[in-house]
Amino acid sequence: MMDDILKQIKAGEVSGVQFKERILDKYDIACELVAFSNSHGGKLVVGIKDKTGETNALSYSEVQETTNLLSDIASENVVPSILIKIDTVEVEDGNLVVATVKEGLNKPYHDNKGIVWVKNGADKRKVFDNAELAEMMTDCGSFAPDEAGVRDATVNDLDATTIKQFLGNRFERVLDKKGLTGDAFNEASLDMICSAIAKGHDCEKILRNLRFIRPDGTLTVAAMLLFGKYTQRWMPMMTAKCICFAGNSVGSKVFRDKVNDADMEGNLLHQYDTIMDFFTRNLHNVQVGDEFNSMGKLEIPYTSLVEFTVNSLVHRSLNMKAPVRIFIFDNRVEIHSPGALPNGLTIDDIKAGTSMPRNTFLFNNAIYLLPYTGVGSGITRALDEDINVTFMNNDKAQEFVITVWRGESNQVEDLDTGLRHSDTDLDTGLRHSDTDLDTKRVTLTNKEKDIVNFCSVPRTTKEILDRIGVSMHSKNRERYITSLVAAGYLQMTNPDNPTASNQKYKKVNKR
Repeated sequence: MMDDILKQIKAGEVSGVQFKERILDKYDIACELVAFSNSHGGKLVVGIKDKTGETNALSYSEVQETTNLLSDIASENVVPSILIKIDTVEVEDGNLVVATVKEGLNKPYHDNKGIVWVKNGADKRKVFDNAELAEMMTDCGSFAPDEAGVRDATVNDLDATTIKQFLGNRFERVLDKKGLTGDAFNEASLDMICSAIAKGHDCEKILRNLRFIRPDGTLTVAAMLLFGKYTQRWMPMMTAKCICFAGNSVGSKVFRDKVNDADMEGNLLHQYDTIMDFFTRNLHNVQVGDEFNSMGKLEIPYTSLVEFTVNSLVHRSLNMKAPVRIFIFDNRVEIHSPGALPNGLTIDDIKAGTSMPRNTFLFNNAIYLLPYTGVGSGITRALDEDINVTFMNNDKAQEFVITVWRGESNQVEDLDTGLRHSDTDLDTGLRHSDTDLDTKRVTLTNKEKDIVNFCSVPRTTKEILDRIGVSMHSKNRERYITSLVAAGYLQMTNPDNPTASNQKYKKVNKR
């Protein structure tokens, strides 16, 4: 320890080490201990001049007095009280006293005046922001923001189709035994599904039993995030901003594509689909293999983008009132997620596959709607794709940033300044002779054109057929959806499992 302390003295004060020549003010020392406890812990070294770094060693009697003072301050002037480890380091002419403070498990800590302190570089600052206090409580498990209530929201504000999809995935075995699979499941009402899961239960009772509705009858934040029709009406910042810039600066005044707020409005599944659609239409496809007609793939592996996107939506801080931000530049893709890594996690931890979910209830239920395993292997799988990616955990800005670097051959050379939004109209020109590689493009009716435009963001079968006012009959699915997939105008979001209950269809963007 002596060598480490002496090296630190030469380096000066930092976030994790504070110098004091003597303990002259018990309140001042209490504030330092509070700041360490609310941050990542640290060491208070007594016997060092904090202005110059010069040593002014303590005598034997001063060591005894200082040790007793530190113990008293930790138990009487810090609320709730903390335990500290006190050591001495022998130096010339005496000793230094080193008090080691661990990161607290019962945040937020405050001084005996009720003020909460955190470290801010080598100094400290007061905390007044309720969101920051809530984040501390979330870190130590005394507050679960995903289980908090959404004032005035009711079951009528939830999307029945998404709830049905969730229940179909969560209770797949139960429904399979009842014969509710495939077309039978698709044609069944939500109440029929709920009754099959638990006799006599309707949707509200099922959601209450699954803890999506609190005992006082209010919906939880998790329920609104997973099932909300218009989630942002209740929680405006629980959204994502997606912009494709021309150039490599966020200050650029020119962008190639931007997802409108109205297109992003919806629950996490809708946000995920919209973000992935944004990626697929703005990142380049690169040819795989030597054959001219060989299938292409995105310049950044799709599986990596899936993992990073799900991570930003599910593990974001729900206390920070800021959106997820996704930027595509000519040389990189950035995903900004509100909130630094929780529970003391480091970048090395997540690279190694350590899983410590921030929003436990949301995490345990979103797995039935979003594509992830829940075992902490997502980042590891993404890194296995041999991509150039960097991570930044910014405690000060309370933000976690993933940057994926694009290859030089994939960077945009032309500066097309025409703005493209996610609701861009489908080309209405005649398509008798249009070809997309070797796929014949047939002429579309006005109704079919409307369907394709409607699928600029992924849509379910029910959403599509409801749009044009027809029933869920298999003949209608064949006529209005399957035929457009076969003609190359629509594509399935889950092509490996065409009959999947979470299947959606999205517009094929011609390049």
